[in-house]
Amino acid sequence: MEETLIIVKPDATGRGLLGKIVARFEEDGFEIVQMRYEVPARELMAEFYAEHERKEFYEGLLGFMTSGPVCFLRLRREDAIARARELAGPTDSAQAPPGTIRGDFGLDVRKNSVHASDSANSAQREIALIFPDG
Repeated sequence: MEETLIIVKPDATGRGLLGKIVARFEEDGFEIVQMRYEVPARELMAEFYAEHERKEFYEGLLGFMTSGPVCFLRLRREDAIARARELAGPTDSAQAPPGTIRGDFGLDVRKNSVHASDSANSAQREIALIFPDG
């Protein structure tokens, strides 16, 4: 069994899509291990996205991710990381096919409804940061 981290972003929670997005993961065999719903602190998101600190989109990303509530999901199943990324679809919602979360609900490259860990190392780091007592 493998674990991954999903974040349902403020654009999706603000449009009442949390239940629909969580249902897609559950229907695909993911087990919810832990869940948190909150407006994240800027410091938490700064640490989460530290790899992007010097990039031009960094400040806008932090502003967006702290603009409203998000849902952090620690999910488990076989091949969780790859399968979650398949369900999420490409980062740019304009390129995400229908049937993927970003294709169906995303608005653009930033407001793309979900974050999904991109590797085993990322998933481990992200889960430890978001669920330190988990």
